[in-house]
Amino acid sequence: MSENKIKWGIIGLGNIAEQFARDLALVENAQLYAVASRSLEKANEFGATFNATKIYGDYDSLINDDQVDIIYIATPHNFHANLSIQALNAKKHVLCEKPIAINYAQASQMIAASRANNRFFMEAFWTRFNPTFTAVLSKVRAGELGKIQYINADFGFIMNSGQDRLEDVNLGGGSLLDMGVYPLFLSYMILGKPEKVMASSLFYEGGADKQTSMLLQYPTAQAVLQSSFIARTNMHVTISGEKGRIVIDPNWHESQSYSLFQDDIETKYELPTKGKGFTYEIEECHKCIALSKIESEMWSHQNSIDLITIADQVRKEAGIIYPADTI
Repeated sequence: MSENKIKWGIIGLGNIAEQFARDLALVENAQLYAVASRSLEKANEFGATFNATKIYGDYDSLINDDQVDIIYIATPHNFHANLSIQALNAKKHVLCEKPIAINYAQASQMIAASRANNRFFMEAFWTRFNPTFTAVLSKVRAGELGKIQYINADFGFIMNSGQDRLEDVNLGGGSLLDMGVYPLFLSYMILGKPEKVMASSLFYEGGADKQTSMLLQYPTAQAVLQSSFIARTNMHVTISGEKGRIVIDPNWHESQSYSLFQDDIETKYELPTKGKGFTYEIEECHKCIALSKIESEMWSHQNSIDLITIADQVRKEAGIIYPADTI
């Protein structure tokens, strides 16, 4: 293995970690060096599948491995803050799966740890680096749609059996933090922070939201957004402005195509991804580390803080409460 490869560790070995590991293998100067699970059996299986050099049955051992350069944290949401801070304090760079944390208080502590230790930290909002999304954002910011007046975005699927963590408030479960942050992210990237947030949720008995509808009010625009574990939604996005509209095809958060509509003429754009699309955020991490940056200009610490602040406002309006809010 070449000495100039960046050695990755992965903590939390669920489905998203598997997808991430497959894409990591497509990045030329990346090496999956270590994996960790609280189940050594699971770690062994994952490590064998993806050719990890080191396999750990606990998180601390990976965090304290001197050979690890950067750690990808893919655990349930409630573990994000403590594990990220622990890793940063151990002088590791960190890519933490979205949402960055349960709430603003946790997120601000994570970013403070990044700055105190002078180590790169980024929330793993892979959609930000998706070629289709970056192209759409470029057209919007170039004024091709004129002033944006309306956004509609949803993210909904029917939760399968065996996914109990998604409705466990102790783990940060619920449709908002799992899926709703994607539509919120889209609205934020295009229109910024809203001046008013309205939201309403349907709940599981345990208190997690199973469906949340959001209306974000801006001075001259509105965003109508939804997340759901009980309905399979369209999973596309419409961005409407004075001069036209853009539709991002399903599933929009990982889309490989979009259409621009102007004067009733549709122009279709196809932008296939490398792998599933995690490759782009991995490459951004490598770029920032090579330049000794502690944050990305494309998805900065402030961007993550702004997004979790909006999510906190939605939760307040909808009555979504987590145990971590009182800690």
